[in-house]
Amino acid sequence: MLVSETCPDDTTGSAHADRGRAGLLCWRCFLSAAGESVSQQEIDAVRALLTSKPRPVGWSERRQRIDEIGSTWPVADDVRLEEVEFEGVPGEWSIVPGSDPSHVLLFFHGGGYCSGSIVSHRRMVTEAGRAARMRTLAVNYGLAPEHPYPAAHKDAMKAWRFLRMQGIAARNIAVGGDSAGGNLTITLINRLRAAGEEQPGCAWLASPWTDLTMSGASLEAKATIDPLIHKAYLEELADAYAPAPLDRKDPRISPLFSDLRGFSPTIIQVGSSETLIDDSVRFARALGLADVDVTLQVWPHMIHAWAMWNARLTEGREALERAGEFIRRRVHS
Repeated sequence: MLVSETCPDDTTGSAHADRGRAGLLCWRCFLSAAGESVSQQEIDAVRALLTSKPRPVGWSERRQRIDEIGSTWPVADDVRLEEVEFEGVPGEWSIVPGSDPSHVLLFFHGGGYCSGSIVSHRRMVTEAGRAARMRTLAVNYGLAPEHPYPAAHKDAMKAWRFLRMQGIAARNIAVGGDSAGGNLTITLINRLRAAGEEQPGCAWLASPWTDLTMSGASLEAKATIDPLIHKAYLEELADAYAPAPLDRKDPRISPLFSDLRGFSPTIIQVGSSETLIDDSVRFARALGLADVDVTLQVWPHMIHAWAMWNARLTEGREALERAGEFIRRRVHS
């Protein structure tokens, strides 16, 4: 979605043409033409929320902070939630009216493997499930430094095994996640491939962190405009998750360097204002070179994991709808 020639509020493409013939613009196009970008106002408000307080120093304080800001806007009233546990790993089902309970989006939250939770990402995953028209299963995997690599991988596999034991066909499962959750999504699928097991119907990667060696040029190029993610912070997270003597170039830690032949169809969504944009672009290239069905969407001016703020951010809702469309085509077909 690098360029769109239709009105952002017109999902069919016909309404904008009708407005054009009538010499009219929709409200959002009118404001843009007037020099007032609604999208810019919305993303500026999210930036203000994220930078309203300095990042805490301690791990517990950081986890509390991401839960706090992630749950600023609660889930919609029609969402039904249910706690679940599999082999000691906490999870949460969600479903909205009209969703297919026989199809599941398995979701891993972001937070650099050191923070984030079901609470912080509840609004994002429940609305993703709505867009994909299926149930979701969010997973509270073990966090570093208390639970370093490969603890999260083991928990992810437990979640997958749980779904399969529930009788959910692999082709009826989409696996997704943002940031570190995107990394965990890739490594889970790679483990299934390596074991010769059935893979999920598709993967959804939102601002994925694919390279823990931090070799992407965008870490410097975008450092002044990304309000959240900077190289020193990522180094701290990587040290906690994959401490020495682990090799961070190991494909199980940095899946950018893995053999991706035969990988599941994948959609990648990343913002142009992210320091981690290279992690997405380079991973999409690697998938393409491996002859994988891949869709890369670069969203102008968006920041890391912007879909978390979908309650107040138009592009957040649009990104979830685009991801949902991709998932429905691969999983419901």
